[in-house]
Amino acid sequence: MAIGTLVKSIQDIMRKDVGVDGDAQRISQMVWLLFLKIFDDKEQEWKLTIRDYRSPLPSKFQWSQWAKNPEGMTGDELLEFVNNQLFPTLKKLATQSGTNPQGRVMGSVFEDAYNYMKSGTLLRQVINTIQEDLDFNNSDDRHLFNDIYEKILADLQSAGNAGEYYTPRAVTQFMVDIIDPKLGESILDPACGTGGFLTTSIEHLNKQVKTAEERQTLQSSIHGVEKKPLPHMLAMTNLMLHGIDIPTNIRHDNTLSRPLKDYGSKDRVDIILTNPPFGGMEEDGIENNFPKKYQTRETADLFMALIMHLLRQDSGRAAVVLPDGFLFGEGTKTNLKRELLEEFNLHTIVRLPKGVFSPYTGINTNLLFLEKGGPTKQVWFFEHPYPKGYKSYSRSKPLTIGEFDLEKKWWNKRKETENAWKVSAKEIASRNYNLDCKNPHVVNVIQRDPEELAKEYEEISVDLQKIRDQLKQELIQALVR
Repeated sequence: MAIGTLVKSIQDIMRKDVGVDGDAQRISQMVWLLFLKIFDDKEQEWKLTIRDYRSPLPSKFQWSQWAKNPEGMTGDELLEFVNNQLFPTLKKLATQSGTNPQGRVMGSVFEDAYNYMKSGTLLRQVINTIQEDLDFNNSDDRHLFNDIYEKILADLQSAGNAGEYYTPRAVTQFMVDIIDPKLGESILDPACGTGGFLTTSIEHLNKQVKTAEERQTLQSSIHGVEKKPLPHMLAMTNLMLHGIDIPTNIRHDNTLSRPLKDYGSKDRVDIILTNPPFGGMEEDGIENNFPKKYQTRETADLFMALIMHLLRQDSGRAAVVLPDGFLFGEGTKTNLKRELLEEFNLHTIVRLPKGVFSPYTGINTNLLFLEKGGPTKQVWFFEHPYPKGYKSYSRSKPLTIGEFDLEKKWWNKRKETENAWKVSAKEIASRNYNLDCKNPHVVNVIQRDPEELAKEYEEISVDLQKIRDQLKQELIQALVR
């Protein structure tokens, strides 16, 4: 069955259910069912590859026991089992003592999950569709899972509330390519959303893995935190699809809820890749976790303070997506930028054009690349141009990774071009750390309506004639005298 058809058939069944309201709930419902199916398929593999493997789930709660049989539980019996037995058992796994890593993963995924479906008969139909058409241990179906995941992401974006945790694939790919993680380096996304930066990093590191030991090194080096239940569930699923069998390092939490001073040397990492939520405000009291100079309720600013704190002194480097407002903002933003220039090498800012994050926001965004252990001597700016013939990006015409070849060819040469220029740290400091530096090679041509210009020309011509007449009269009077 084609991916679009499979996902649509599942969603069409859910649309008949009075308990499921809107695309976001349908997606959430589908994701937890897919997760249980993937986990069960993985358990079949672990029983063969892990000596004395024991499932964290009692037998009756394993997918293969309650869901696999198409003639199994249905109707009210199935609903009662899922709501009153399965979910309470799964939620307890997060805190239950003696739970193995697989159980902790399961518990964190279901901590805030919810069964929205009210019809056990329709729920059975959804389960049967998933069971009949997907087998994670089949290599072809494993690719199918990836395709389904991409389709779910696309639907999630269409649901209209996913903008704060979705980053275009071309942007994540470019940032990872430039940062160029090496096997053994620790990688963190403190606001990981659906896991885009982490899975792109895994794909990058996979090329360096040759042995089982190196595979384990890769798995232990990937870290993420996400506070919202649905993106966290998607991130866990996404990492399992990318070979991280037990993603215990992906926490369901708010990174900002922990006092900054409590993060010690063991929490520091080599690489941070992230697109922190911007435009949002944290709940009251969160700002008190930060020193006075950083105290604000603006989410992106607090994340920036955290990023700067968590980078390892000798090898720390980061790539961060931030809005224009951070570049020219004052107050806390000025304090952050002063420290960025004094204690970090903020070597490059890639200025993206409008529409990259369309349709979620029209805000202009920037990619900041920095290394721990400054000070900054100069900041290079690169203004990313639209492809020829484009006036903006859209869902049908998104930003593509190939467009970043322009930056990649320039990156190591660092010469001024029509897209690239540099500004000294001293000049930026004299501007009160305003990083909103415009491209000096661009002449701003103001486009105006031709009719408006013609009318203005007529008015100027009339005024000019009046001045001529006035000068003529004054000249005549002067000659008469």
